[in-house]
Amino acid sequence: MADLVEIRWHGRGGQGAKTAALLLADVAFKTGSYVQGFPEYGPERMGAPITAYNRISNKEIRVHSNIYEPDFVVVVDEGLLDVVNVTEGLKETGGIVVNSSKTPDEIKSKLAGYNGKVYTIDARKVSVACLGRYFPNTPMLAAIVKVSGVMAKDTFFAEMLNSFNHKFASKPEVIEGNMNALKMAFEEVK
Repeated sequence: MADLVEIRWHGRGGQGAKTAALLLADVAFKTGSYVQGFPEYGPERMGAPITAYNRISNKEIRVHSNIYEPDFVVVVDEGLLDVVNVTEGLKETGGIVVNSSKTPDEIKSKLAGYNGKVYTIDARKVSVACLGRYFPNTPMLAAIVKVSGVMAKDTFFAEMLNSFNHKFASKPEVIEGNMNALKMAFEEVK
């Protein structure tokens, strides 16, 4: 991992982008990294565009602002490509991960001339296959960990299992499905 990796999440209220960013911060913290995970709110309603952020570093983080030049961007809702400039400030040395059944080449035409790496994952397919319902944040979380390299795959899975065991202590039946979604998503990123 680089000294500092900055990630910007774009989603819609209710899709779990904020939760995924906070979960990534929590898991990275447990591996010994310095972290920040925070949302930016606009109109707080279901379905409204939201933005969340992560900073992950092996050194103390002294900046406390939004992220204007992220290394990576995660787009939880493909429809946002038509209404939000998701590549604004995105470094071409990083990449963007879009929740879509389309190929990266098909998505690239919607990215305002962005020339960096483009990745796609069909989070709906993964989520429905593993969880029986559409929860895009779990597959998107695995996708950005794989693409960004912020932590090793085995470390990520172990820490996520610990987190799920705590979070879903009263609903242990959902732990296996969420772990399967993480593992499938790790393999499905294009």
